[in-house]
Amino acid sequence: MDPLLIVLIAAAVAAVFYFSWQYHKKRREGFIAWAAANDFEFDPNRSRELGRRLSFLDKLNQGSNRYAYDYLHGDYQGYAADAFTYHYETYSTNSKGHRRTHHHHLGIIAIKIEQPFPELHIQPEGFFSKIGQFLGFDDIDFESVEFSKKFAVKSGDKKLAYDFCNTGMMEYLLKHQSTALELDGDTLALYDTHRLEPDELDYYLQHLIKIRSLMPDYLFRK
Repeated sequence: MDPLLIVLIAAAVAAVFYFSWQYHKKRREGFIAWAAANDFEFDPNRSRELGRRLSFLDKLNQGSNRYAYDYLHGDYQGYAADAFTYHYETYSTNSKGHRRTHHHHLGIIAIKIEQPFPELHIQPEGFFSKIGQFLGFDDIDFESVEFSKKFAVKSGDKKLAYDFCNTGMMEYLLKHQSTALELDGDTLALYDTHRLEPDELDYYLQHLIKIRSLMPDYLFRK
């Protein structure tokens, strides 16, 4: 191989590693600064225990080599809140029989609400569609044709689904059409399809608080 080509390849590899190191360094510093400003605890280390503790959330109960990292925990506007990135692996085999590993990284943001509820999923149509197949729940339709076209709603408790997806909730979610959420027990969680970034924390937490505020009061008087 041409020596010049070797040098260029080595330089390109070094540049990739350098920019990756810079990205992860800046990202971690951003989490540390946000945690300090909001009185949250921050742990950058990998944790399999956290994933097991929250494995009732269906998206955290698939694949292999599961772990959470960049974990933040604290109180946000009166609610216990968790935020972290979750990793899991799936596998595929090509035509030559070679197995390929696929690494998935999800942003997870969750709050504990006042009381437990049956399981409920709301997600954009086509988003995490395998969850619905796994659960075996039918997609629930609503009077709002636009909402029913934009979102897949699944729950074993249809009354809860209709109560949760009231007019105000549907109007709000139609303004935030990338929302993918799960209500399970007393945990209300949002999913993102990539690593959680420091500048997303305030938006997602405020998004969760708004969703909680749109749940009817009578649901909490039972």
